[in-house]
Amino acid sequence: MTYCVGLLVDEGLAMIADTRTNAGVDNISSYRKLHIVDKPGDRVLAVATAGNLSVTQTALAMVREGVHLNVGEEAETLETASSLFRCAQLLGHALRNVRQSIAPALEADSLNTSASMLLGGQIAGAMDWRTLRSAWPS
Repeated sequence: MTYCVGLLVDEGLAMIADTRTNAGVDNISSYRKLHIVDKPGDRVLAVATAGNLSVTQTALAMVREGVHLNVGEEAETLETASSLFRCAQLLGHALRNVRQSIAPALEADSLNTSASMLLGGQIAGAMDWRTLRSAWPS
């Protein structure tokens, strides 16, 4: 079992993810499952992952390399996307593509390919989290 959690509190956004993986009694390892993109003055993003490690790591690698959401468009990354919505589209596209390509092989061996990602942060010029927080009922 893996987990990732995001909490929006008055002071800002808090995100956590576990670091342990278990591939059997004698094969326990630690892997980073909270990934940060920080371009001072432009954006700070956090991606927390849970689920199948090979799926999430491959999807994140794909996004770091650049994702073409539409034919003829330039590849985008979390560093170049214009909005958080676009970042979410990039992550979702990569996650879907990875699962489609490796799921048949993993599922043939009865391995679970489910994976999830939480995206949070802020991009300069976009809505501030305090504005979003004030729109929610108390």
